[in-house]
Amino acid sequence: MSSQPAGRVLALDLGHKRIGVAVSDPDRAIAQPLCVIERAGRDQDVAAIGQVAVAQEATLIVLGLPRRTDDSLGPEAGKALTFGKRLGRVLGLPVAYVDEWETTVEAQALLISGGASRARRRQVVDKLAAALILQRFLQGRGVESE
Repeated sequence: MSSQPAGRVLALDLGHKRIGVAVSDPDRAIAQPLCVIERAGRDQDVAAIGQVAVAQEATLIVLGLPRRTDDSLGPEAGKALTFGKRLGRVLGLPVAYVDEWETTVEAQALLISGGASRARRRQVVDKLAAALILQRFLQGRGVESE
């Protein structure tokens, strides 16, 4: 029996220009790339994520947490933690964090091996990275709770 509550999980890959979004099925078994949100400012980003969370009936948000090669948390991780706290507070949803090490690199490699054009890769890499973050969460790898 699973200790996790049922319901969809929304995963986010926070980038400087875009936020990749992925969603799980209600049983939390499958991760699927969903969309990319163009960053427009903190409040607008939170509102856009909130709209997606409501539309997908998400019960949990998972954020990729960038770590340094020595496993410490740097400034980008601090930004992700701050954003996650705000997101959880505004949306009223629990937030968890997953080590996002190499997810964008892995997403790029998958797209290249699949023959995706450079333009296509640019369109989908962020949501594919979010799906990889979500898959790590669903498999219980690199998970940290707030």
